[in-house]
Amino acid sequence: MQWMTLFKKELLENWRNKKWIWVPLVIILLSIMDPITSYYLPQIIDSVGGLPEGSTLEMPEFAPPEVIMMSLSQLSSLGVLVLVLMSMGTIAGERKSGVTELILVKPVAYRNYITAKWVSLLMLVWISLFLGLLTSWYYINLLFGDLSFVELLQITFFYGLWLTLVVSLSIFYNALIKTPGLVAFLTILTIMVMSLINQVFNHVLEWFPNNLSSYILDMLMTDQLSTDLIATACVTMILSIALVVASIYTFRVKD
Repeated sequence: MQWMTLFKKELLENWRNKKWIWVPLVIILLSIMDPITSYYLPQIIDSVGGLPEGSTLEMPEFAPPEVIMMSLSQLSSLGVLVLVLMSMGTIAGERKSGVTELILVKPVAYRNYITAKWVSLLMLVWISLFLGLLTSWYYINLLFGDLSFVELLQITFFYGLWLTLVVSLSIFYNALIKTPGLVAFLTILTIMVMSLINQVFNHVLEWFPNNLSSYILDMLMTDQLSTDLIATACVTMILSIALVVASIYTFRVKD
């Protein structure tokens, strides 16, 4: 009952902050930007004056799996940045303003406080991701070829695990630090370090979370779920849960 009250409070706050409006819109825009731009690039070039005389533009023919990966690429860069900036003050902002003290002065369990925020953010992120990829899927089927709805659901599920890890990482730094800007910096820095580690030790860390996108592409090209994709998804889920548990412990100790 206490958890549900906190959860409803988070949903209402996200609505009042317009997050339920602008976050899905931004994710949708990022998801469709590359597919539409790639298809209409010749017309765009012609509208701005065209190529120099004698030059030709040969556009490659993109398969639907390649186009949906363009959407994931945008979400992996700008999309992750948006989610980090959106979540950086979830706990840190309340601690800085004193709202946390007003809540925790009552018999509120730390685990309820942390997990209610975590789940409310995940709900916002997963719904935004599905709407963004659904819009991208519509344009891909319209412009490039068939991509089944089942494949769309698979992409949403497995890539959603990566965004879950990003949110969990942000929650952890929120519980650790009271400055929202520093939370965002450390979250982005950690993601960059993870990417660097993956590039250097990719031959050893086959189930590293950063490999999810490449395994998703393999799934689309081969039309089957690989053991590596399932194992990487499990590792990503375990890390996300571990970060939330660490957040609860850290928050309890610091407060």
